[in-house]
Amino acid sequence: VQLVESGGGLVQAGGSLRLSCVTSGFSFDDHAIGWVRQGPGKEREGVACMSSFDGRLEYGVSVKGRFTISSDNARNTFYLQMNNLKPADTAVYTCASFFVCPDPADYARLPAGFGSWGQGTQVTVSS
Repeated sequence: VQLVESGGGLVQAGGSLRLSCVTSGFSFDDHAIGWVRQGPGKEREGVACMSSFDGRLEYGVSVKGRFTISSDNARNTFYLQMNNLKPADTAVYTCASFFVCPDPADYARLPAGFGSWGQGTQVTVSS
């Protein structure tokens, strides 16, 4: 299983970025896919998670209405469209696959080996 993110960078507050995650070794049909972030001095936080096999589509409270997760199954790629970015969104964003979307309260303490992860991409939002 491999996941490789791209699309991070520096953006001004109010701007937009789209992150991509190119995957291999698993199917979106039977895995959950999602984005997780960790900002400086903060706990790991679930940003978005979706799974077609059970119809789940979940967003973190702080990003709901601004971020959108989507997938292109033919390209084995999923995305995170981030709009109206805020300085508080500054973090390393990592794409991941899971057997099921984690409970939102569990992202901060997922055990090692829970899911497969990309290497992370830095998103910095300036004020």
